[in-house]
Amino acid sequence: MTLQLRSAAVTDRGLIRSGNQDCAYAGRYLAAVADGMGGMAAGEVASQLTIEAVAPFDSLISDEQQVEALHAMVEAANARIHEHVSANPTLQGMGTTLTALLFSGSLFALVHVGDSRAYLLRDGKLVQLTRDDTYVQMLVDEGVITEAEADVHPRRSVVTQALQGEAVAPAYAKIPPEAGDRWLLCSDGLSGVVSLETMNETMLEYPDMQECAKRLIDLALRAGGPDNITVVLVDLIDGAAETDPQGATCAAEPAETAPAEKVA
Repeated sequence: MTLQLRSAAVTDRGLIRSGNQDCAYAGRYLAAVADGMGGMAAGEVASQLTIEAVAPFDSLISDEQQVEALHAMVEAANARIHEHVSANPTLQGMGTTLTALLFSGSLFALVHVGDSRAYLLRDGKLVQLTRDDTYVQMLVDEGVITEAEADVHPRRSVVTQALQGEAVAPAYAKIPPEAGDRWLLCSDGLSGVVSLETMNETMLEYPDMQECAKRLIDLALRAGGPDNITVVLVDLIDGAAETDPQGATCAAEPAETAPAEKVA
């Protein structure tokens, strides 16, 4: 049995934000989502730099070298952000999340920094495989608040780490594959307003990846679309991939000298 990936990415500005600071990648072996953030700095610069840094890792990498490759990916993205901030101090404070999935042909490897998420749909059940690097998740872990309280907490968008050109502590995981697996990588513009149950039902209802991704975007917009929304879907199939990789999906070329609105 030969297992192959098919992937698709869709992004939308949402209904409130004046711009889109998300960026994504959908490749043959690699999928990733980056959700930019920053004060006077442009988050779209950080997210696009990150996707540009991770794209060269879209290649067949052995099981033994996957985590090393993911670590190198994070280091490359962080280095590019650091270089740009050093060259242009007005970008100080910009950053981005990164959630990326790498497939070796026999094993999935996952890296995660920030509050974008990775979910796995297997045997009809959607399960979240990442833990948010957020202030409210820390409170949940410490037993201070419940998951339900975290969903409506006024500081729920405050991240505790992101790629900003400084040292980070990414989370890594390895997951054995099964034919029929469907992965969802998304920014919090989706997961913050659409329930796990609704995402689960939608991913089962729409077998076509592009249609499914667009439907998930539509659900987030119907829920108010308060943030940028990015969806990356990855299907694991038995046999050769039927389409060419999509590559990077960013809303626009970032204007590095132009200040952006402050976003969480």
